[in-house]
Amino acid sequence: MKKTVIASILFFITIYLPVFGQVPQVPRVIDFAGITLKLNEAARKDIQADVDAQYRSASHFQVKLDRVNLYMPIIERVLREEGVPDDFKFLAIQESSLISDAVSTSNAVGFWQFKKGTAEEVFMRVDNEVDERKSIVSSTRGAAKYLKKHQRYMENWATTLVSYQMGLGGARSYYKDKYKGHRSMDIDRNTYWYLKKFLAHKIAYQGQLGKMVSNGNYLHEYHVKGPSNLKSVAKTLGVSENHLKEYNKWSLKGSIPGDRTYTVTYILNGIVPERPLLANNPLPSNGSGLLPGRSNVKGFPKITGNSGNSKQANQIKINGIKGIVAISNNQSQLAIQAGISEGKLRRANDLKPSDPIQPGAYYYTKNKKSKAKTPEHIVQPGETLWSISQLYGIRKHSLMAKNRIYKDEQLLPGMVLRLRKYYKKNETIERVKLSPPPVQVVSNQAPAQQKPTTSSQPPAPVTQPVPAKKYESPKPQPQPTSELPPSYKEHLVKPGDTLYSISRNYGVTVQELRNWNNIGEDNLLSVGQKLEIRK
Repeated sequence: MKKTVIASILFFITIYLPVFGQVPQVPRVIDFAGITLKLNEAARKDIQADVDAQYRSASHFQVKLDRVNLYMPIIERVLREEGVPDDFKFLAIQESSLISDAVSTSNAVGFWQFKKGTAEEVFMRVDNEVDERKSIVSSTRGAAKYLKKHQRYMENWATTLVSYQMGLGGARSYYKDKYKGHRSMDIDRNTYWYLKKFLAHKIAYQGQLGKMVSNGNYLHEYHVKGPSNLKSVAKTLGVSENHLKEYNKWSLKGSIPGDRTYTVTYILNGIVPERPLLANNPLPSNGSGLLPGRSNVKGFPKITGNSGNSKQANQIKINGIKGIVAISNNQSQLAIQAGISEGKLRRANDLKPSDPIQPGAYYYTKNKKSKAKTPEHIVQPGETLWSISQLYGIRKHSLMAKNRIYKDEQLLPGMVLRLRKYYKKNETIERVKLSPPPVQVVSNQAPAQQKPTTSSQPPAPVTQPVPAKKYESPKPQPQPTSELPPSYKEHLVKPGDTLYSISRNYGVTVQELRNWNNIGEDNLLSVGQKLEIRK
C-alpha cells in the first residue's frame, strides 16, 4: 500500500507539478506570426485571467494537454506544408480543444469548427459517408487554405485570425485598411475578444508542447486508397477496429471510399512516427518565410496541329509530342481511340492500371521526354508530380530525379522545380512566394458562424490535365469545344454568390461546379461570370 501511495505521489510530482507549479505570465510584448503585439496593462490582465482559467483544474488541463501533444505534430506539419505561420496551431486548441467530433451551437463541426458549406469550399468532403471536418489532416489543411485566402486581403496575420471567427467580409468591414501590412499592433481592452482569447491559449500552451505527454503515446498516419474499410485496415496495422473508429471519426460508417487517398490515424505507444523528408528544410526569411515571388512561364502545355480534330489520333501534338483529347473515362477506351495498346498509353502518361481517365483532358500517345522545354516550374497549391509532368511533357521519374522529390506529400506551394537540370545532392530546393490573386467578391462568412466567401477573379483558362487521384483539388481542364449542349443551363454570378450557394440552388455539388467550369482551388468567381450547370 505504501509503495502505491509513494508511486502516486512521484507520478504527480513528475507530471503535474512542472505544469502547475507556476502559471505562465503574460508578457507586455508578444510575437505572433512575425507581428509584434504590444499589450497595455488592461489587456495583459484580461489575457492573464484566461490563462489562469486554463490552469485552474490540474487533471482537466493534463487530459487536454495530452490530447494537444498527440495531434500537434500533424497540425504543425500541415501548416508548414501550406505556408501558414506555426502560431496558428494554437487556434485549433481554442476552437475545439482538439476533440474530433466537437459540435458548436451553430452546428460547426470538428477540429477546426467548420460549417458544411465552408468546409466544401476548401475541398473537404462532407456527406453521409465521410466528414473530413473530423480528420486532423484534412481539416487542418482546409483551415490553412481558408486562412491563406483571407490573408491575401487582410495582409496582416492578426486580423486574418480574427476573420476566421468574424468572416472575411466582417473583418474587412471592422478593420478597414487600418492594419494592412503592419508589423506591430497595440493590444488594449477594446481589442476584439477573439484575438485576446487566442493569445491566452498561445501563452498557456506554448511552453508545454512536446514535453508533457504523460502516457508515451504517439499518433501515426497510414495512407489508404480505397475502396476499403477500417476493419481491414485494423488487421493490417495490428490494432482493433474500435481503436481506428475512435481516432478516425471522419469515417462515419467505417468505410474508406475509393475517390482519393485518405489518412487513417492510430496510436502506437513509445514509437515516434517518421516525419516528412522536407519538413525541417529551412526557408529563407523575409517576413513571410519565402523568397520574393515570380510566375511560371505561360503557354503550357503547348498545343499544335489540327486542334479541331483533337479527339482523333495523330492530329495534335502536346509540347511537341503526339497526343489526343480523351472522350471516355477509362484507359481501354482511350487506347482504342488513340489506336495504341493500353500498356503503351500507360507508359506514355505515367499511368497505373487503376488510374481513371479524365474526359476532355490531353493525353500523350508517344513517350514524354527526359527534359522540358522550359527550365523550371513553380509548384501551385493542389498540384502533383504527375500533373506537373503532364503539363510539360516530362517523364515523371525524370522530374522526381531532377528534384529529389519522390512523393506528392513532399511538394510545397512555391517550390521551384527544375525541369532541365538537377538539384545537387546538398542543394536546398528553392521556394518563392506565390503571387496573390486580384480582389475577390466578398460575402460575410466564417467557418463557425456564416456562409462561405467567394472571389471576384474569373478562372484562368488552364489546359493542364487533372490528376485523377486528387479529390480535394482537381485542376482546371481544357474544353475542346465552346458550344454548350442543349441540356446545359447558365448561371450569371451575382454579388455574394458562392459555389456552395449556387450548388444548393441547382441541386448539384460544389465539386461538379468546379469540374464543369474549370474552377481552381481558390474558388475564384467574378460578378457577371457565366457558369455552366449540367443537369
